[in-house]
Amino acid sequence: MKHSCHKHLTPSVNRISGQVTGIGKMIDEGQYCMDILNQLKAVKSAITSVEAKILEKHIEECVKSSLHSQDQIDVKIAELVKVLKRT
Repeated sequence: MKHSCHKHLTPSVNRISGQVTGIGKMIDEGQYCMDILNQLKAVKSAITSVEAKILEKHIEECVKSSLHSQDQIDVKIAELVKVLKRT
C-alpha cells in the first residue's frame, strides 16, 4: 500500500538523519558523554514526534476507511497492535 500523505514529514526525517550523522561524528571525536546523550535524546524525541504524526494519520484515514467491513477492521487492529508491541 502506497501513501503520499506523509511527504510533508520528509524535512523532519532529513533533519533526524543529519542529527544521527552528527552524533556519529561526536562519538568519533570523543566528545563529552552528556553532550552525546543530549543529542540522542533530541533524536529520540524527533522520531517519536514523526511516529505520532504518521500513526495519527493512519488512524484518521486508513483505519477509518476500513470501518465498512468487520474483516478489514480486524486487519487494521491487528496491524496497530503488532506495530505498537515493538515499542
